[in-house]
Amino acid sequence: MEYYFAPMEGITGYIFRNAHHACFGGMDRYYTPFLTPKQGKSFTSREWNDVLPQHNEGICVIPQILTNQAEGFLKMAGYLKEFGYTEVNLNLGCPSGTVVAKKKGAGFLAFPQELDAFLEQIFEGADIKISVKTRIGKEDPEEFGPLLEIFNQYPLEKLIVHPRVQTDFYKNEPNLEVFSQTLKNSKNPVCYNGDLFSAEKIKAFTRQYPDVDSVMLGRGLLVNPALLTGSVPDAARLRAFLDKLLTDYSEILSGERDVLFKMKELWFYLGKLFPDGEKHLKKIRKSQKLSEYQSIVNTLLNNCPMQLPDHISF
Repeated sequence: MEYYFAPMEGITGYIFRNAHHACFGGMDRYYTPFLTPKQGKSFTSREWNDVLPQHNEGICVIPQILTNQAEGFLKMAGYLKEFGYTEVNLNLGCPSGTVVAKKKGAGFLAFPQELDAFLEQIFEGADIKISVKTRIGKEDPEEFGPLLEIFNQYPLEKLIVHPRVQTDFYKNEPNLEVFSQTLKNSKNPVCYNGDLFSAEKIKAFTRQYPDVDSVMLGRGLLVNPALLTGSVPDAARLRAFLDKLLTDYSEILSGERDVLFKMKELWFYLGKLFPDGEKHLKKIRKSQKLSEYQSIVNTLLNNCPMQLPDHISF
């Protein structure tokens, strides 16, 4: 089984990827938060830093592109190939309302004819492997049958399926019936993504789908970065991970406030490992200085045992 780290906008940039790889490892691929082609320029400074080869040494990184314009996709894919990347990923899964309103991400799924024309153009013009990360429709799972017929026309490196529709966001259960039909009917290799929050769930999924050779993990890894070990991390390893993140963010961000924001964003997920730590987690959320934040985190790690909850809700 291969394990892929899902892109999480605002969190899983190169600083996070390098820290996770150094402290926990286990990932076969990391996917970047989406890159958006823009008129007249290649990358924003944030995007540039995220895909620079020297910022991703020693790890397998797949850049993800969010667009509905073939010209922009091809231009960005060309730049990425010059950087040495051999594969790019098309984002057809983002459920964000602002993204969907622009007919991008999962919003593009509601326009199958335009999507087909787009795919035809990029596969004709791209000199790089292309994978797709998709939801199963905009509003109705029945949409995915015709969409899969479209995907089957093109040589996808991988079809990564999150079996929810856009309007589900992250609610409701993943639609395993649609995923099963996808496995049966896809002409491209299929990867599963969705709600594998524990090693036990991964094992159960593997028993149910022994022919699936890759899964993509996202929120479960943010809650428990040691997920693949089958247990929670020990305090020393988690402390090393957090210390590396804080140090590396401090080198690239301007001021304590920005660094604190980044760390607090991660604690939204990590906090679920500490069922008895709400008093300390509340202090972390309210902290205004790095010294204060570090003191609270040390107290939390020293006094509150980690435990993966039976059910994780977001």
